[in-house]
Amino acid sequence: MDHSKAPVLDALRAYHAENQTPFTPPGHKQGRGADPRVRAVLGDAVFLSDVLATSGLDDRMSSKGIVEHAQELMADAVGAEHTFFSTCGSSLSIKAAMLSVAGPHEKLLVGRDAHKSVVSGLVLAGIVPIWVDPQWDAERHLAHPPSADAFRAAFAEHPDARGALVTTPTPYGTCSDLPGIARVCHEHGVPLIVDEAWGAHLPFHPDLPTWAMDAGADVCVTSVHKMGSGLEQSSVFHLQGDLIKPEVLKNREDLLGTTSPSVLVYAALDGWRRQMVEHGHALYDDALALAKSVRARIADIDGLHVHGRDDFCGPGRASDMDPLQVIVDITALGTTGYRVADRLREKHHINLHLSDHRRSSAQLTHADDEASADALITALAEAAAHADEMRPAPEIEVPDPAELRLEQVMLPRDAFFGRTEQVPWEKAVGRVTAEMLTPYPPGIPAALPGERLNAEVLRYLRSGVDAGMVVPDAADTEVKSIRVSIED
Repeated sequence: MDHSKAPVLDALRAYHAENQTPFTPPGHKQGRGADPRVRAVLGDAVFLSDVLATSGLDDRMSSKGIVEHAQELMADAVGAEHTFFSTCGSSLSIKAAMLSVAGPHEKLLVGRDAHKSVVSGLVLAGIVPIWVDPQWDAERHLAHPPSADAFRAAFAEHPDARGALVTTPTPYGTCSDLPGIARVCHEHGVPLIVDEAWGAHLPFHPDLPTWAMDAGADVCVTSVHKMGSGLEQSSVFHLQGDLIKPEVLKNREDLLGTTSPSVLVYAALDGWRRQMVEHGHALYDDALALAKSVRARIADIDGLHVHGRDDFCGPGRASDMDPLQVIVDITALGTTGYRVADRLREKHHINLHLSDHRRSSAQLTHADDEASADALITALAEAAAHADEMRPAPEIEVPDPAELRLEQVMLPRDAFFGRTEQVPWEKAVGRVTAEMLTPYPPGIPAALPGERLNAEVLRYLRSGVDAGMVVPDAADTEVKSIRVSIED
């Protein structure tokens, strides 16, 4: 296929050249109706490219197949059989994939380190989750993806499960044994869904971890806005094999997706695919070299430790890691990752990615260069030199791994939509949560609907919020009260 073409971008160029006059949404009519103060901030180009996908970019019948052609090019670029664009982020794409595999009251094996969007899919569909435990690093208080043996054991106990879902890479950059998990699924004749939201770049360089399709997954969901050049909310999901029919996956996406997709998002996806095919290998040569340099320079700063393969990979841990996720342990500074991140934003106007009680992380991509790397190093060095100003940090009561693992006693859907009440957090011990309680990022629920709460998880969340943790999906974001099920 001719990857020098970008069908969506070419169609937008033609739309502008033809000077088409819309009597359709969007109502700003190429920006003419937009407030000049808005245009001054967003720019005219945003409004000029914000057109309808049909009766705009394409004709009323979509006879030119513009988006379809762009999706075919994307599939060819990465070696998938089918690719679908989503303008509602991977939160929608992962739900569509789940609903293609399992329905109400059917079982799906799910790694317990799943993103909150997976839990939302369970709630919407009424799927029965069979949780597969991650591999816990008790020393570092960190979860790595579940092992292939853990999925094999879950299938042995639940042979009627309709499939499995695993998250890899994690927001910490750790990767599962995807080939092994795919083999386990296919031995049982069921598909593997991979939430690869953090892996859009993986197909484009051999020194990056193996991406899901090459590892044998059936459906892979990826957020191009995370590690690629897509706009926010840009997602694609790829399909291969015959365990899920493409028309079923498209039907599920249509059920959940918008009828007003953003051509801006489509155009950025289209252009990113062309960029990666033509220049991706060279861009990631540079990005990986920069990451190696950044890691070494951070490691030279007193009080900072950069996690590498020796920390994250090996028996009982991850199978691989993405070196572009630079995870910095700041335990020796005697403060929290939250305070380090806040200082870098306040003092240096630098936004770090993920922070927890003992780490902060910097996400590098092909867009970074020596200037951005220098700014990061300078800011981290300043923070480390002034660590005394971030002490004493409030203590976060992090439970042992076994105490973090709550018992699922109700279907997530039943707990979420059932009768509920709001109770003080101290009185929620032993109650069944009716909401997600999710430190964000990384967006992995500490408690989810249908799980029975214990004192350890509640103290972790309560002390975490006092220390700077953000729990945005709770009814009470300070976690001083909890929404729980009213049990008969």
